[in-house]
Amino acid sequence: MPIIINLDVMLARRKMRSRELAERIGITEQNVSLLKSGKVKGVRFETLERICEVLDCQPGDILEYRASEGGD
Repeated sequence: MPIIINLDVMLARRKMRSRELAERIGITEQNVSLLKSGKVKGVRFETLERICEVLDCQPGDILEYRASEGGD
């Protein structure tokens, strides 16, 4: 998938655990784990906004686009 989720990087930079983020943004720790692994098809802007607020970052710090190598 050409969209890379760098949530784990931002959590490490902020020295925060997934559990704390989940509690602070109001989603389950399992959903944070799914986000970190990129196993989601989408994310609500509301959730993205709360993540950015808690981690004091921009959406571009979490989401990254990488073109596929095959030129699909």
